Amino acid sequence: PGLSFDGIAPGEAFQYRFQLRQSGTYWYHSHSLFQEQAGLYGALVIDPLEPPPYRVDREHVVLLSDWTDLDPAALYRRMKKMPMHDNTYQRTVGDFMRDARRDGLRATLADRGMWGRMRMTPSDLSDINAHTYTYLMNGTAPAGNWTGLFRSGEKVLLRFINGSAMTYFDVRIPGLKMTVVAADGQYIHPVSVDEFRIAVAETFDVIVEPSGQDAFTIFAQDMGRTGHACGTLAVRHGLQAPVPALDPRPLLTMADMAHDHGGGHGDMPMAHGEHAGQAAHGAHGGHGSGGGSAPKHPPGERGNPLVDMQSAASSPRLDDPGIGLRDNGRRVLAYADLHSLFEDPDGREPGREIELHLTGHMEKFAWNFDGVPFAGAEPLRLNYGERMRIVLVNDTMMTHPIHLHGVWSDLEDANGQFQVRKHTVDMPPG
Repeated sequence: PGLSFDGIAPGEAFQYRFQLRQSGTYWYHSHSLFQEQAGLYGALVIDPLEPPPYRVDREHVVLLSDWTDLDPAALYRRMKKMPMHDNTYQRTVGDFMRDARRDGLRATLADRGMWGRMRMTPSDLSDINAHTYTYLMNGTAPAGNWTGLFRSGEKVLLRFINGSAMTYFDVRIPGLKMTVVAADGQYIHPVSVDEFRIAVAETFDVIVEPSGQDAFTIFAQDMGRTGHACGTLAVRHGLQAPVPALDPRPLLTMADMAHDHGGGHGDMPMAHGEHAGQAAHGAHGGHGSGGGSAPKHPPGERGNPLVDMQSAASSPRLDDPGIGLRDNGRRVLAYADLHSLFEDPDGREPGREIELHLTGHMEKFAWNFDGVPFAGAEPLRLNYGERMRIVLVNDTMMTHPIHLHGVWSDLEDANGQFQVRKHTVDMPPG
């Protein structure tokens, strides 16, 4: 609203007409104030003209979201005044004594000092969690038991959409392998996994073949392990399989914050002795992650009251499934697994390259690029039809989904080669 059209006034209607240039699983949502958080969103599935590269017997849309009965504007004000309101899992004096006995007093004090300088705790994985939100599956709370039907032996396509305002979900179906066949509506080479993380705005299409029992639970826990959405795949309505317990709550490390003291990617706090300098990539083996390099920060970040952090190390981390998913005993999807079925759709080398730093202030809940507020930012001018490489560096302490409206992002591997086409790219710090 205000850019491509005047907006839709209260009580009026607007008919969207656009030319279809692609098929697949997508979604729509409002960009006005907090209307999306208030429920103005939905699934958008475009059937292909040509048969897909796989055969299925039926399909279901699985739209994940977060809901609160609070006025979203009031919730936003609360976040700015009390950013730690939902973080009830703070470390205690008992945790300090335990860590000091195990790791030594000096290492424990150093660890607490680093977190103190960042004005953050390692348990702060999300600003709003299940203490405020109810997590929904197709608009249904866990107690409502949304159900998608199947017949034993069928191939069922599940179109997962993360339509939440804030929440990252980790999705699995106990007892079933999932074959991921599309990401953000675009076909990929099939990948068999037990679990995947879906960032805000991402979509994944997976195929499952349920058999051997009458019901399976679709389980989507939040990244901070405070709550879940769930539903059931069943041969008839009224059935329900056991719902798993939440995984243990993970703790962030300095490496997760892009303060790469020794390159550790483990899920233990940095004071935990031998873990501080080791990478823990589980089944992904550490391929293509790079050793990390110090990024060059733009002048707008220096001495800026709206910037409370700068990353000390930058690396692609394509093979990292993310905090809480490393070495959990399950085969977890990572970006390194995503490869488009098609070759580079453009083929040209980028005509130029720019580096953009996502910056912000956690307590003020103010976000910008290169330390410049939106109101004072000069437009980034692109030439029609040009191909440009954009290097994104996340200088915040939060994982953010990034997308450019109206264009695709062709994600490159660590060698600069085309890997997968997406509309939303999940960006961890660094």
